[in-house]
Amino acid sequence: MQEKHLYEYAILRVVPRVEREEFMNVGVVLLCARQRFLKVLYRLDEQRLLALCPQLDIAELQTYLQAFERICAGAPGSGTIGKFTIAERFRWLTATRSTVLQSSKVHPGFCSQPELMLERLFAQQVL
Repeated sequence: MQEKHLYEYAILRVVPRVEREEFMNVGVVLLCARQRFLKVLYRLDEQRLLALCPQLDIAELQTYLQAFERICAGAPGSGTIGKFTIAERFRWLTATRSTVLQSSKVHPGFCSQPELMLERLFAQQVL
């Protein structure tokens, strides 16, 4: 049996009008520090998003989510945040904010394969 590792995840939400507190789940970000795993999966259902908020700028939202990807990977173009440790990057990405792209509270769990857990959570919470 494979060893189980602590992971933490948050759901990424599009909140077009913060004052109304309406949102749509669009992604999941997952950290498994012990396995040095930090990754985000997302999907923008343009038709549903525009039904929720017709004036939403989908291209701008896509840019924000691509920045999340770069920060998770610590890739070039991820700025100062991308140079943090993976745990610090996760904390920054999941910090409470009042913008169009927000995250849920962070939830913990145990898994042996964080990539598979990310895919499972994505299927349950977003698709």
